Amino acid sequence: MPTPSNKIPLQQRLIERWWRPEPPPHLLRLLAALYCAAVAVRRAGYRHALLPVRRVAVPVVIVGNLTVGGSGKTPLIIWLAQQLQKRGFHPGVVARGYQGQATSWPRRVTAQSDPREVGDEPVLIAQRSGCPVVVGPDRVAACEQLLAEARCDLLLADDGLQHYRLHRNVEILVIDGERRFGNGYCLPAGPLREPPSRRREVDLVVINGGPATAPDEWSMQLRADSARQLLPPYVQRPLSTFHEPLHAVAGIGHPERFFTQLERAGLRIIRHPLPDHYPLTAGELEFGEGKEVLMTEKDGVKYRPFATPHHWVVPVEAELKEGLVDAITHRCREGESDG
Repeated sequence: MPTPSNKIPLQQRLIERWWRPEPPPHLLRLLAALYCAAVAVRRAGYRHALLPVRRVAVPVVIVGNLTVGGSGKTPLIIWLAQQLQKRGFHPGVVARGYQGQATSWPRRVTAQSDPREVGDEPVLIAQRSGCPVVVGPDRVAACEQLLAEARCDLLLADDGLQHYRLHRNVEILVIDGERRFGNGYCLPAGPLREPPSRRREVDLVVINGGPATAPDEWSMQLRADSARQLLPPYVQRPLSTFHEPLHAVAGIGHPERFFTQLERAGLRIIRHPLPDHYPLTAGELEFGEGKEVLMTEKDGVKYRPFATPHHWVVPVEAELKEGLVDAITHRCREGESDG
């Protein structure tokens, strides 16, 4: 039986070059320059009110990145939602619903939603945070539907940094502490959606897996010390209790981070890296050896309907200083008084 790793397309292997130090081909660099110019023109259109910016009734906190692929936004969103709830806030979450195949938007997301319709990350956020979640390509429409359906006094916008039509009170940029900005080039020569100079315009920066080196930066570490069975009764075991070689599956932006976490916990693993948001199907994680399979939570929400007792997810917990929440709420209050 072919493993999922055999299905990784050529495009994915080319994308891996973005994170290497060698310069891209000249043609790609030329296309990247044109892309950056188009991004700058669009950004200027919103900055100078040539394109309309829409406000919603409550403060909006953007959590985004400059690079394509995972940087740690989802665990940060979950952590922020949980911390805000502890402080008496009623946060909601809006997202694009990337690769969701719903026929109408926006869509409300619950812990039981089908990730094929609304995207895998929104389902995970709904499961872990307990917050109301609405997804749709138009973030403004998603915000308005969420506020019409739920009692929210603050909205977290997942991956909304480049969605300039939505007014934002706070911008949080998440940077992968290991890979940073890759080769430093914009698409298609590199992984950047906007030039690195955009970092100077955001309010706060979270470094995932690296130290904070500036006053506006916060260090985030992702902790994983247990695994939970995908099937009821959802038995939970410390990672230290898994001894034999295991299959490890990661369909996230940076699979190596997940594999390294497992190895640091003392596990011997057989790696199965997948493209980000890979659409797992029935039987695809059956390797025919009887070994247990560990996967990320994002993969778990997609494989849940096909799981057997040897399929486990490894939840990650974000660890940050609580002062980040103070900085966010302070800026939200400042924005309300200015508005």
